[in-house]
Amino acid sequence: MSEYFNKELFGNRLLETMRDNNDTTYSLAEYLHLSPSAISRYTSGDNAPKIPTVNAMAERYKVSPGWLMGTKGVSKYLESEETAKRIPIIGVIAAGTPMLAQENIEGFEYVPESLEVDFCLRIKGDSMIGAYIFDGSLVFIRRQQDVENGEIAAVLIDGQDATLKRVYKVNGTVILRSENPNNPDQIYTKKTMKEVSILGKAIRYISEVR
Repeated sequence: MSEYFNKELFGNRLLETMRDNNDTTYSLAEYLHLSPSAISRYTSGDNAPKIPTVNAMAERYKVSPGWLMGTKGVSKYLESEETAKRIPIIGVIAAGTPMLAQENIEGFEYVPESLEVDFCLRIKGDSMIGAYIFDGSLVFIRRQQDVENGEIAAVLIDGQDATLKRVYKVNGTVILRSENPNNPDQIYTKKTMKEVSILGKAIRYISEVR
C-alpha cells in the first residue's frame, strides 16, 4: 500500500462515518463479511483494506472512496455514487524496462473510476512551473500515442527519461517545450537518432500548496 493511502487518516475518517451513521465495529463487520478485529485494525490505522472493501464502505456511507483513503483534493461526498480505482505512480524509468515494470512504480494513487487516467508521473525539477506544475507534483496521464500541438504530454526518450512537456510537431520534427523560460526547447529530428514516444496526455495534477 502506498504513502497515498493514508492509513491513519483512513482510520479516523472511517470512525467518523461510522459514528455519523450509528454504526458499530460489529455491524460493519457483519455487513462486509469480515471479523470485528479486522475492522478494529482499520479504524486504529494499523491495516489498510483492499479497494473492493473501501468501495463497499463508501457505498454503505454514501461518501467518496478517495476521501476515505485520504486522497488529496477529493471531496467527502460525490454528486453520484462512484467507485475508486488504483493507478500506478511512475518515478524514474529504468533503462530498457517497460514503463509499468515494478522497478519503475514508486506507489499508487486512488481516483474515481470515472476519471479517464491510467497512471501518474512524479515530476522532478522546475521545467513546468509556468503551468503551475512544480517539483514533486503528481500529474495524471491518460494513455494515448499522440496529442495535439501545444498539449502537455508525458514523453519517453530512447526508452527512458520520461519527461512532461508541451509537444509540437513540425515537418517531422518533434519539439518538446518546457514552461520555464530558462529551459531551452528539446528538438528531435531524424538526424538526432533519438526515439521519441508519447506516453499519454496530461489530464490533471496535484501540487502542494506553496
